[in-house]
Amino acid sequence: FVCVRERERMIKMVLTTLSLFALILPLASSMMDNKEVRSFRSEEEIKWLFEEWKVKHDKSYQNLGEKERRFQIFRSNLLFIDEHNRPENNHSHTVGLNKFADLSNEEYRSIYLNPLLNMSELFPNAIASWETTKVSEKLQQSSIDWRARGAVGPVKDQGQCSSCWAFTTVATVEGINAIVTSKLITLSEQELVDCDMLNNHCQPGYIHKAYEYIIRNGGIDTNGNYPYKGHQEVCKQNRDHSVSIDGYEWVPKDNEAALQKQVAKQPVGAAIDASGQAFQLYAGGIYDSPCTTDLNHGVTIVGYGSETKKDYWIIKNSYGATWGDGGYMKLKRNTHDRRGKCGIARFPIYPVKGHGSRSLILKARF
Repeated sequence: FVCVRERERMIKMVLTTLSLFALILPLASSMMDNKEVRSFRSEEEIKWLFEEWKVKHDKSYQNLGEKERRFQIFRSNLLFIDEHNRPENNHSHTVGLNKFADLSNEEYRSIYLNPLLNMSELFPNAIASWETTKVSEKLQQSSIDWRARGAVGPVKDQGQCSSCWAFTTVATVEGINAIVTSKLITLSEQELVDCDMLNNHCQPGYIHKAYEYIIRNGGIDTNGNYPYKGHQEVCKQNRDHSVSIDGYEWVPKDNEAALQKQVAKQPVGAAIDASGQAFQLYAGGIYDSPCTTDLNHGVTIVGYGSETKKDYWIIKNSYGATWGDGGYMKLKRNTHDRRGKCGIARFPIYPVKGHGSRSLILKARF
């Protein structure tokens, strides 16, 4: 009888212990989850950061409801930033509170990115990497930065006009013109937005069509004479033909070696997937966050290099100097995907210019 009572007591103790463990385990798990999703910052600090950020980026809102909505998005982006930048996550790039910090990723994509650019349908005969023999030649330059060589103009801001195609076109034409003539002239994106009828003004457009406009038009005006407005206006009739090009060519597709070889000669235009939240809030370093090869944004490749045994492209964006590293990004280079990181090697393109092409040097107009 005593043994039976002792056994019952032991069973009750075990059941009690298991019950307590069942209660404690979810609580501990919840605490761990909250540690991961909750900011270590106080509410006062987040509000102070938001107000400071508003001043820095000259932000204002129509009413208190809109301000509160933007604050909640800002808080969410800040949480993403703090989590991404934790040293233990071992990212090769950082994110930060840039001018897009009060936009959700969905808003950013709808305002600043183009719908998927179906380049393959437009150019079914684009040169494939295996169709060229010259790209296998040994590359002599391990790095190049066209900014240091005076072939890259100032960083510009497309605003809420979907004109990245115009900015990439202009940046590459500025680059080849500077290389050929030794004169860097800042050219007009606004002329392309207003006057290029083969593209869609402040809507998604194509770099090659903008090159074709410059060729047909006999050149493109300077930014000083035809400044950027950030929206479509009536095409100016009294515009100059300050800089011309002779044509354009495609880099062999899906081949980073071929792309590197061409970037060693001049800045090159490309389309990439810029839809990620990490891209939206990029602050510096070599971008290595996940992305697709679906193309939705035009950029200019102005160089390449390596650091800490990691290869990268130098990308000039059109989001202004407060985005990224002074308006630039280092994008991971030489990936296992032949299309390149974020699809950068899918359809690279560049303008062609000979020494006889027009390049007027206009004083105090650029």
